[in-house]
Amino acid sequence: MPEAFIVAALRTAGARKGGRLAGWHPADLAAHVIDALVAQVGCDPAQVEDVILGCVGQAGEQANNIARNAVLASRLPESVPGVSVDRQCGSSQQALHFAAQAVMAGAMDIVIAGGVESMTRVPMGLPSTLPFKHGFGSSMSPAMQGRYPGVAQFSQFTGAQMLAERYGLTKEALDDYALQSHQRAAAATREGRFKGEIVPVPVRAADGTDTGTIHDADEGIRTDATRESIAGVKLLQEGGVLTAATASQICDGAAALLVASARGLAALGATVKPLARVHQMTVLGHDPVVMLEAPIPATPIALRKAGLALADIDLFEVNEAFASVPLAWLQATGADPTRLNVHGGAIALGHPLGASGAKLMTTLVHALHTYGGRYGLQTMCEGGGLANVTIIERL
Repeated sequence: MPEAFIVAALRTAGARKGGRLAGWHPADLAAHVIDALVAQVGCDPAQVEDVILGCVGQAGEQANNIARNAVLASRLPESVPGVSVDRQCGSSQQALHFAAQAVMAGAMDIVIAGGVESMTRVPMGLPSTLPFKHGFGSSMSPAMQGRYPGVAQFSQFTGAQMLAERYGLTKEALDDYALQSHQRAAAATREGRFKGEIVPVPVRAADGTDTGTIHDADEGIRTDATRESIAGVKLLQEGGVLTAATASQICDGAAALLVASARGLAALGATVKPLARVHQMTVLGHDPVVMLEAPIPATPIALRKAGLALADIDLFEVNEAFASVPLAWLQATGADPTRLNVHGGAIALGHPLGASGAKLMTTLVHALHTYGGRYGLQTMCEGGGLANVTIIERL
């Protein structure tokens, strides 16, 4: 069976809601990263056989197949197709899975996988709340309500609290973890660890004009964060342990990876060397009420299928949707915490929903090269009680 290779991986720096990427239409933002990816590899844009993009808020400016719209906004020829994926927060990780599966099946040789989310322009939950407000119903069907009685809707906030309670996580532990995320992200930025993965983006005003400044550093990192400042943030719910400081940041961003088969690599030319090989891909459904626990049972399944042990993995990326997710994952798996989210995570760097899977993979690929690791494992908790796990091997 053909193998799937990651040839290049790039992302924008994360931007706060209303921040330095607010002036970009999401299709144009994704196109900017796609163009940079193709330029870095030096391939003929017509060699790209498909563009698969994750996006959660597929409404408004992100509606009508954002992947195809990104192609039409890019320098790719209009003959290149595009398809949009919604596996909630794992959307662009799933885009990578689909791209890898396409080249492993021999159906395609060069595919771009990625994601985009403008949480400024398409606020979180808009595809659900807007139709409901206008009388077009809810995604929670009668049959679903019958299966989960008493649950009016699946809530990530409720799930995060339930996860903390299930694993005995205290507010103090969550606050400590949040501070560590900011400290690691600040150190990685200061040491230039992100330079090879970030695409500089011109900052645009609300009317689309260039302001003359460049966005090339993650905007959400709080370099001045202290244990006291994090501990002082208001609880999300009375009697709970989570706060906005221990949750992922609302974020605008895009990321993309170029995936190729061996035949695709040959077509790209002898000077193009792959960064990594996709070693294993797993998806799993789990309890949609707790929702965020699925990475825990999914991880050993992926390791078993890969023929690897936890100790074989040099770096882990577990999305910091809430601090309770990676902490529960660490407790359940027994993984080495020094190998987890070594450059910080979504608490500091932001969580641009449908772009986060490709964003995390971009960071993981580059970090493996920085530290000389062999295997990396990435997993995401996702709405509906889902998880993706991807294991890659550095080349």
